[in-house]
Parts: sequence; C-alpha cells; structure tokens
Amino acid sequence: MSTATAPSLAIPGQLLGPASKFRPGPGTHIHDANLYSSLLGLVHVTQPAKAPGPAKRLTKITPAPAPAELPTVSVSASDQKLKREVLPEVGNTVLCRVMRIMPRQAVVAILVCGDTVLDAEWQGLIRVQDVRATEKDRVKIYESFRPGDIVRAEVISLGDQANYYLSTARNELGVILATSEAGNTMYPVTWKEYRDPATGLTEMRKVAKPY
Repeated sequence: MSTATAPSLAIPGQLLGPASKFRPGPGTHIHDANLYSSLLGLVHVTQPAKAPGPAKRLTKITPAPAPAELPTVSVSASDQKLKREVLPEVGNTVLCRVMRIMPRQAVVAILVCGDTVLDAEWQGLIRVQDVRATEKDRVKIYESFRPGDIVRAEVISLGDQANYYLSTARNELGVILATSEAGNTMYPVTWKEYRDPATGLTEMRKVAKPY
C-alpha cells in the first residue's frame, strides 16, 4: 500500500499497510507489525512536514536533520458524505452487524453495500443453512456469530418485505471483527476460532478469510 493507492473507505479489520511504513492514527490499530482499521469510515493519510535539506554555509555543510517521520494513517467514521441511498441487490457483498441470534438464524443490520455506507440500516437474516457450504447439518448459529460481530456476507435473496437473506458460505465471507466476552478485540486463529489477546481464550465463529 502506498499513499497513492490508499483505500478511500475502510472496514473494521481491513489491512491498511505495514507498520514499518505508516504510523497508526485515530481509528487504527497494530497487530503482527501491520496496521488495521478499527472503524468503518474514510481513510486519511497525513504526510509529515518535509524536512529541509542540508544548509550550505561558506565551505561548511551542516548535516541533514534526522529522517522525516512516517506518514500517519487514520480512519474517520464521522464523514456523512459517505452515506448515499443505495439498496442492496442480489449478488452484492455487504457488511453487517449482528443484532441478535436465534437457534436457526442470526438477525443483522446491513451497514455497507459494496463500498458505500448506507444511509439507513437494512435488516437481514443469515439462516443456519446459509452459514457455510459444507457440513450444513452441523452448523450452530451460536458457534458462528455473536451479537456485535461485524460480518462480511453476500445478498442471496431479497427475502420478504422485512429482511434480506444473506450468506456467508464462501471462504472470504464471515466474521471480520469480533469482541470477546471480556470486551477485547480478538484476532482469528483458525477458520472457526477467534482468540482474545488479553486472556488467551478462544471463541467459536464463522471466520472470514482475509483478502
């Protein structure tokens, strides 16, 4: 990632670049020497002030100052210009927040469609048969999602008048940001587990494979 190709919109858990090239700003965090977004919002890259070159004085050249600081990457969730009236359609990839879980489905609020933050939150359902592509009969909703999780999903049906039907049955779909029971942001360790970095405990999820 370079400043020329920095994404204009980031989702929680999205890789923004290596910590060796960027300083973390508001709305970001570092994990395993990489910088990730902690928020859903606009990405800002702030360049440090340009350091002056060596100053020439008669025959003496003073040494250049220390290397300039790295550019700072921050994510802002407060820019309302992101919001447009867009309706999810079949085949769209969406970002949603899990509101509640039931034995046969998870109820979610759709927040983002493609790269557009929605003006209104649309309700969706992830049914137990749409959680994953294999071993569907062994899926348990409470082992796949928890309230508050941020999930990447695909719209598979416009459903009924109240809900869109969503699927996480591909490898790249599933939970992308999860908070532990202790209140800590977790990181994925397998395709079905997240780990709390503070307690070391793992929790079951349908984990999305990182891009």
